[in-house]
Amino acid sequence: MAIPAEGESVQIHSYKHNGHIHRVWEETVVVKATENIVIGGNDRTIVTESDGRTWVTREPAICYFHTRKWFNVIGMLRADGIHYYCNISSPFVFDQGALKYIDYDLDVKVFPDMTYILLDEDEYRQHSREMNYPEVIDKILRRNMDHLLLLIEQQKGPFAPDFINRWYGKYLQMCR
Repeated sequence: MAIPAEGESVQIHSYKHNGHIHRVWEETVVVKATENIVIGGNDRTIVTESDGRTWVTREPAICYFHTRKWFNVIGMLRADGIHYYCNISSPFVFDQGALKYIDYDLDVKVFPDMTYILLDEDEYRQHSREMNYPEVIDKILRRNMDHLLLLIEQQKGPFAPDFINRWYGKYLQMCR
């Protein structure tokens, strides 16, 4: 699989299970890229929704993507600490200058004190029916949700205490 180069600016494309585009982040700078992991940074990037509406992110963020994990993590640097938004999603692929994944609705919002809430369970059930998510996908997503929650609780991987700040520092160096 192709991987982006460190320092490269890429788009992030989120799709739904039916293949329709869900959301596009215009510009993310790759700060780390291996055959399995891409870590990117962005700040005040334009986001385009499926209906054409646009908005701009409010704070710097570090994004974590994996080719084997069915989730991605966005760490947002705010005045009161790091807030995380985790999407239960397909593993990413890199194609035509964009990181692409399927968003499976379930999300986890993590606060600076590492408490968290699960989001969009109703949306998941609705889309599962409407788009006929296969049972095997449901099992994979549930297993990966359990793994994600364990990482949060143990503060490992992208939730390790220095992870976001370390990669944000590299992002700032690359943008100079």
